[in-house]
Amino acid sequence: MHNQWRDCQEWKSLGVPLSTTNNEASKMFDASLTQYVGWYDDTGTGGIETSMQKMMEADPNFVMGHVLKNGLDLLGTGRTIHVDKSFPGEISEMLRLAETSSIEREKQHARALKLWSEGWTSDASDVWEDILVQNPLDILALKFAHDTYFYLGYPNQNRDSIARVLPKWKPEMPLYGYLIGMYSFGLEECNLYDQAEKAAKKGLDLNPRDAWSTHTMCHVMEMTGRQDEGISFLTDTVKNWASCGMLACHNFWHWALYYIEKGDHQGALNIFDSEVTVRACQSGALLDTVDACSLLFRLEMEGVDVGERWNNVYDVCRPHIDDHILAFNDVHILLACLRAKKSDAVKQLMDSLKQFVKNNRGHNQAVTEEVGETLCEAFVAYNNGDYAKAVDLLKPIRYKIINIGGSHAQRDIFNLFLIQAAIKSPSADHHKFARSLLMERKALKENAPMTDRLIAKAMAVHDD
Repeated sequence: MHNQWRDCQEWKSLGVPLSTTNNEASKMFDASLTQYVGWYDDTGTGGIETSMQKMMEADPNFVMGHVLKNGLDLLGTGRTIHVDKSFPGEISEMLRLAETSSIEREKQHARALKLWSEGWTSDASDVWEDILVQNPLDILALKFAHDTYFYLGYPNQNRDSIARVLPKWKPEMPLYGYLIGMYSFGLEECNLYDQAEKAAKKGLDLNPRDAWSTHTMCHVMEMTGRQDEGISFLTDTVKNWASCGMLACHNFWHWALYYIEKGDHQGALNIFDSEVTVRACQSGALLDTVDACSLLFRLEMEGVDVGERWNNVYDVCRPHIDDHILAFNDVHILLACLRAKKSDAVKQLMDSLKQFVKNNRGHNQAVTEEVGETLCEAFVAYNNGDYAKAVDLLKPIRYKIINIGGSHAQRDIFNLFLIQAAIKSPSADHHKFARSLLMERKALKENAPMTDRLIAKAMAVHDD
């Protein structure tokens, strides 16, 4: 793995110069960037938080240091300028410093993050793509765009962004292997499963600890119905990726999905209890938290009693009720409020969501207005036992749900939710609709034991 951190001259020689003249700041920038790209904490630097602290201490006016720090805060979706009163000042300071830089690329990075902070995430990705046209070796622009496309639900852009620059990279360049892993995920989200698997295996050949290539393999096996193979793969490789703390929880989530698909609910609960909830509660990261919410609700839809497990998950979600950074996050946070039976929190979130739609602008505001608010209302109706209303709300927007972002596997919770609501609805038309949805699901993934169980459940509902 790359751990010979690059000084100012090395960044300049690569063609990606930095405005700082402080070699320690430059090296700690490289260390922090590498950990972000690799989803891990490097013990030699004390982890990404420590390396970023060292970076800023070495040069408090380091433009790209401020860009990296603010970018990670934004793309972690845990901070917002609308709720966090100190964050606007940090964004303004970054912009002020960027204007003193003689490097146009640094100014563009700062402008992109300003757009992201104000909700214009798609516009921010356009700026990063402009950077990459002139600077195809700027992996920070590439990674920021890659993660943003995931949030936007833009699979084609996720794939093509890497494809455009990959020929400019050489295998001996630091972090090259991670680009292959990133490309593999874009291929998978475009349903190019054979190509995705080939690329992911290449990424793992270059670096067995590449948790993102591992992640692509999880998706490929999920989408192609290879549950036993997925379980074996993760079992055999867990020592390589479990230490990649920024992504490990999500890979454990995939592991649990295989068990849920197979009907081994205890296997899924074991992973939830030993890994997912522990990691989500420790990190507080919303990527981990939404996975915890998703697993519990999927298990409940399968008829599993999850006991008091929602309470700990709710405690992690509670501080983010008014964030409204991503509609995807809002729906999962709402689930925690609903299932933990926190009626006041449910009301607060729904009222806050309506105010967000009314008073704000930006990409997520538009998505929330078009899809997110209705999706939340459907979950509230379902929780209240009004299954027919849930179906009527969700059915017209089902093909727009991709706009809330996330992966196909993550958004599958909404497909399952619609099927369950249609089966439980008193409407005979909804029962027929559920059977149609299940035929559709079976056609997409033939080896799907959960689908078979749902078909049996739907067929058991007899209409006059």
